[in-house]
Amino acid sequence: MGRSKKRQLVLLNPRDPSDISEGYNPLGSLRDLEDAMAPFNTAPDGSLGASRGTMFLHGPGIVVEIPRGHDVIQQALVTVIEADIAFPVLMRMCRANAWKLQDVESGQMFG
Repeated sequence: MGRSKKRQLVLLNPRDPSDISEGYNPLGSLRDLEDAMAPFNTAPDGSLGASRGTMFLHGPGIVVEIPRGHDVIQQALVTVIEADIAFPVLMRMCRANAWKLQDVESGQMFG
């Protein structure tokens, strides 16, 4: 059985979740993102990761990459490692925070 392909998504905060053509608000500060993701078992692992310029949050079937050194985070990169585990959590996270996910390859928006 082959291993499933990792899927990359961009986490965004639309001004109007029902009309993404209205543009996007920032996701918030690094602390805001950590606090918003914590209830979904997604948090830093305590290491500096591969890059001191990026914070890695690990959650059920996902890794979230957030750039460090910015007061306000505009978007985050979500790598889906195990889709069956990740998508129910990601959908709940998006609903709770009025966020959207955009597939990097297809451009499809959901959440």
